[in-house]
Order: sequence, then C-alpha cells, then structure tokens
Amino acid sequence: MSFSMEGRIAIVFGVANKRSIAWGIAQGLHAAGAKVIITYQNERLELEAKDLIHALPGAEAYRCDVTNEAEVAGLFAELKSRHGKLHTLVHSVAYAPAEELKNDFVNTSREGFRTALDISVYSLIVLSRAAVPMMEDGGSIMTLTYYGAEKVVPNYNVMGVAKAALECTVRYLANDLGRKNIRVNAISAGPIKTLAARGISGLSEMMKAHAERAPLKRNVEVSEVGSTAVFLASDAGSGITGEVMYVDCGYNIMGF
Repeated sequence: MSFSMEGRIAIVFGVANKRSIAWGIAQGLHAAGAKVIITYQNERLELEAKDLIHALPGAEAYRCDVTNEAEVAGLFAELKSRHGKLHTLVHSVAYAPAEELKNDFVNTSREGFRTALDISVYSLIVLSRAAVPMMEDGGSIMTLTYYGAEKVVPNYNVMGVAKAALECTVRYLANDLGRKNIRVNAISAGPIKTLAARGISGLSEMMKAHAERAPLKRNVEVSEVGSTAVFLASDAGSGITGEVMYVDCGYNIMGF
C-alpha cells in the first residue's frame, strides 16, 4: 500500500501558527503530494495563515469559524465549486475558557462546559457532515485527542471530558460513514508546546514527567504526529477506522 497523497485534496482545520500540530500535519500531507487547504478562525489569524501557506506551494487558506454553521456551509460550497472533491479532513480544534483549566474541576461552570464541548466536539460533527458529500471516492477524517480523555491529568479539567466525548464521537461517526468508505480516526498525541497547550498550568512539569516515564524516554515531535496523519489519510491506512492511535512515545502503556 502507498503513503502517496498525489492527486488528493486535504483540508486542515486548526492551524494557529507554525508550532501547531495542525501545521505539522499540513506539512506532512503536502510532502506526501496532497493539495492542502488550511483554515483560519478570524481576521486576527488571517495574516499568519496566509504567510504559512507560502511554505506549501499550491496551498490555499480560507476563513472559517467552526461554531458558525453558515461559514462552514459557505466554505464547503466554495471548495465544491473550486475542487469538486475532498479526500481528507483534519480536525485539530479544541478550546475551553482559561479559567476552567485553573480552578478545581468540580467548579466547572455550565457555560465553560458548553463552550468546551461545542467547540472541541460538536465541530467535528458539523465539519464531517459538510465534508461527506464531497468525499465521493471515500476518504479519511481525523481529529486530535489526548490521554487526559482516559486518565486524570491535573489542570486538564473539562478538556479531559471534551476529549472523552470526542473519542466517542469518532466511533459513532466511523459507524455512520463506513458504508461510504469514509474512515474516521483520532490521533492521541503526547504533550507538545503548542499555543493551545500553554494554557494548561504545569505544562513544563507534565512534559518532563512524560519524557521520564515514556518507554522512548523523550517527548513526541510534531513531525511524528504529521507522519501518522499521512498514514491514516493514505491507502496505507485503508483498513483502520474508529480508532485512537497513540503517538506519545509509549507513555500510555505505562502504569506508573
């Protein structure tokens, strides 16, 4: 089976800057031959997104706020008009209000809970629903999760609940879309110093502990997550759906 993405179109949601996991995935897909499309959330992020695509010849950038269904519909209508088909969708979108990642979990606010689940989980359903009509030849949908979905990670709080819901959503979507030859998976990456991760208190200590306990005795690189995404998007991953694939240097297998 081939890892080539030649002749295929991939869209990546969640590129914030050059340190983001989404950007590492976009680079990997482009290197494998895919036509890459990235999205940015708002005008504030537009300039950075358009600067980034210069590093990916032929790439395109579009504005899309995943909480705005009209914007999502407009984006996919534009993609349908320009490209006709879509083969890969990467959902690297997650958010919870900063205060929800500092206080005790028991004090999670109703609005903070709603926001975390809406942006981090429901957006995957919205984007998948919009992408399916363009995946006439089948395709691959993937999202990013974290070990905090399974075990308690200090200060991860409501994001752990959101990631657990996200992983469950992957399984239900995989069941729905399998008949259309569309595969849905999640990549569980180890801690990486991204812009989003910096909002979690104690990140440096978390990364140190991870490197000490993981079998490979180090933290994962963004490029390694990107390579796994290429595998899942390509024909090499054609028999895999509904799974959570760990790219964390083996940390998740350890008891203590």
